[in-house]
Amino acid sequence: MDYLTAILLGLVQGLTEFLPISSSAHISIVGQFLGEEDPGAAFTAITQLGTELAVLIYFWRDIVRIIRQWCLSLVGTVARTDPDARMGWFVIIGSIPIGVLGLVFKDQIETSLRSLWLTATMLLVFALVIMVAERVGRQERELTELTWKHGIGYGLFQALALVPGVSRSGGTIAGGLFMGYTRKAAARYSFLLAIPAVVASGGLQVVEVLGGEAEGSGTAWGPIFAATAVAFAVGYAVIAWFMKFIETHTFTPFMIYRIILALGLFALLGTGTIQA
Repeated sequence: MDYLTAILLGLVQGLTEFLPISSSAHISIVGQFLGEEDPGAAFTAITQLGTELAVLIYFWRDIVRIIRQWCLSLVGTVARTDPDARMGWFVIIGSIPIGVLGLVFKDQIETSLRSLWLTATMLLVFALVIMVAERVGRQERELTELTWKHGIGYGLFQALALVPGVSRSGGTIAGGLFMGYTRKAAARYSFLLAIPAVVASGGLQVVEVLGGEAEGSGTAWGPIFAATAVAFAVGYAVIAWFMKFIETHTFTPFMIYRIILALGLFALLGTGTIQA
């Protein structure tokens, strides 16, 4: 992979990671149009570290406060009912489903589940799921009302994003809407919940790439680093825009885009223009 291709893929990663439209789907599709086959799960996971760094910086004060209060609650200095201490526990328990399922189905995630036929199907299906969630969800709850049951529910919906085309933010936000949370609350928690999963996944892929064991290990570190840097810069701007956008807008424009993309992808696959 050359630098220009890597930078363009990093741009795509940054633009799509935080929107409910599936960054992994876009990386696979754009990669083929740029003359590359699917860049692989390793490239995707490592460049996601760039966008996750954007999350860490954007929510830095919240994250530091949550970690501090959670740690203090362990030693009894802060009550375990403290909202930030509880949020620390909710992020932990919400991360368990994707961690367990990611390890159990690791081989399938890196191979068979990356079929563009499946990706197109999930783009279409989850567009409809999110549209239904937005219409039936009460959108009354804030994160201060988060419960253990809902934390696990969020985690299970996030785990669906192991299948390309679902979207990590899209799956988690859909779960939050079904459980009655506001759009902003669901999006905010989806970003916080993604931190452990993305950092762990990206770190594991770094180790495997170093050992030449991962899909996509042939990509040089220079292009990967360039893609990751671009993904970080663009991702930060997208987070700031998206959090303001959803305060006054629905997810409908993203869902229409998903449906159009899915139908277009089916057409390209059916005509043999791109390979699954």
